Formats: sequence, structure tokens, C-alpha cells
Amino acid sequence: MSVTMKDIAQELGVSIVTVSKVLRNHEDIGEETRKRVLKRVRELNYHPNLAARALVTGKSYTAGLIVPDLVHPFFAEVATGISRILRQKSYSLLISSSQEDPELEKQEIARLLSRRLDALLIASTQCTTAGFRPIVDQHIPFILLDRSFPDLRTNFVGIDDVKVGKIATTHLFSVGCRRIAHIRGVAVSTAIGRLEGYSQALTQHRLPTRHGYVVTGRSADSDSWSSGFQAMNQLLRLDPVPDGVFCYNDPIAIGAIDAILAAGLRVPQDIAVIGCGNLHFDKSLRVPLSSIDQQSVTIGERAAKLLLAIIKPKTPPRPRRVLIEPSVVVRDSTRRPG
Repeated sequence: MSVTMKDIAQELGVSIVTVSKVLRNHEDIGEETRKRVLKRVRELNYHPNLAARALVTGKSYTAGLIVPDLVHPFFAEVATGISRILRQKSYSLLISSSQEDPELEKQEIARLLSRRLDALLIASTQCTTAGFRPIVDQHIPFILLDRSFPDLRTNFVGIDDVKVGKIATTHLFSVGCRRIAHIRGVAVSTAIGRLEGYSQALTQHRLPTRHGYVVTGRSADSDSWSSGFQAMNQLLRLDPVPDGVFCYNDPIAIGAIDAILAAGLRVPQDIAVIGCGNLHFDKSLRVPLSSIDQQSVTIGERAAKLLLAIIKPKTPPRPRRVLIEPSVVVRDSTRRPG
């Protein structure tokens, strides 16, 4: 016969609630009691019956995460941050991909809602807010990650993308670039914000807006390298050729650098390149990549902490907007002599 939470409670002379709180890493349990309960749990190899707990508490202790691309390192790092925090509170995380397809995202929302999750986190590919209506109607707390909607009043965790565009473009200006191009992403809020920041920086530094210097990649995240390679070849056909390029994300920037080198030009001497994401492998590239650090793991951690906070109250708290501060990480792709 399997061991129950009640068995452990009776054996240790504590309440079932105490054992439950220890297993959920609740804060109001004394350290000595916590150690006693955890020691006995390990000895008995006890695992909570999640289905039974859900019936008692009304909570599944599971959250869902929908991202555009499971391969892109940014979303992998965000998921790592979320999982790290949720695990500490005995929450599970179900991860799904929309594959940059708004209709598939709606299907994934419906599928996860059918599992009666406690909350959802979504990096959305949708152009309108209609796809979030089922979540609102079912009163499920949710948080938007990375990508926001100006007309939707809900929780959001990400960065100020206008600031990303401004500081990336200003960095290129500071290293001597005067013909600065931008390889942008598709029409999601992150791409729109970074383009606006790029334009503001050109105005601030009195640089002209040149025809053809803004090129749109085929996709924001999936197959970004190919997108960057082709977009950079398009820029290389311009006269004059740009001497600096701000790329929507790091994989696009890597494709752009490869196109520049394939054309027999040098990075950064002929064309300086900066990306966004500060991915863990940027320093190991043939030309180490300068990038805007989005603190992707921190975005995940802050989102998970916000999620836990909005699940607890019976009355939903006012939506919060959490912005992580971006910063420039300088490497060889923009480090010009002098």
C-alpha cells in the first residue's frame, strides 16, 4: 500500500497541512520541522498525488508556456529562468511552440486551457488580442513575455525595445559608423520598438535616413541565420554600402557577419555589426558578436515570480508591467581600432 501525506503527518506528529506546505516550499514553516518532514519523505520515497492535490486545493500546480520557437536560444533561456523559480515552489511547467503561426498559437492556448492549468505565459505571434479572449473568459491568470500589445491591459515582462534600438544604434555611432542600416524583424512589438529606437537614434545623432537601409528579415526567430545572410546581401548591393548594421537579434547578426565575410569585407573595419540577445555562444564566434543583453534568464525568473504572485489572491491584482534594463556588451564585431 502506498504511503500517503496523512501517514507522514501522523508519524511525525504534525498536521497534513504542515507536510503539504513543506512539499510546496511554503515560507511559514520552521527550519527544523522542514528538515524532519523532508528527511522522512526521502526515506519513504514519497511523491505527492498531484491529481488528488488538485481536487483538494483546486490548483493543478502547473503552468503553461507558449513560445514562437523552441530552438531559438533566447526562448530556451527564458524557459530556464521560469522553470528554475517554479520548481522551487513545486510547480511544473508545460512548454509548447507556436512555430511563429498565430493560428497554431490559438490551438495551443486551447489545448493548455483544457488541462486546467493555473496560469499561462505567452510570447505571442498574434497581431490582435482576440486570441486571448478564451483565457480572459476562463479567468486564467496570464503573462505576456517579450512581446506586448498596447491595447491589452495585462501583465507583461520584457525589455524596453525602443531603448534597445537607441542604444544599439548609438553604440555604432560611437565607434565611427555614419551609414547605419537595420535588419529588422517581422511586425511584432519587439521589431516595431527596435525600429523606432533605431530611427530616434539616427535623428538624435543627425544621421540621414537612407533609402533601402532598413531591410525586413523573413522571420523574427525561426531560420534567423538565413534571414540575416540574405538581408545583408541585399544591403551590400547598395551604394554607398552601410558601414554599420544593427540586427534585430543575434542569429540574424551572425548571418549578416557571414555574408559580409563571404563578400571579402572585414568586420568591423569595413562594416560593424551589433545584434540583440547576448546569447551564450556570441563570444565564441569567428568574429565575437557585440550584442544588447536582454537578460533573458532574468526575464524568465521575474515572469515566474510575477506568475506566483498573481495566482495566490482570490481577487486578481492590477496588471503589472515589468521591464528589464538592456545594456551593450561590446565584442570584436564593433571594436574598431582607436
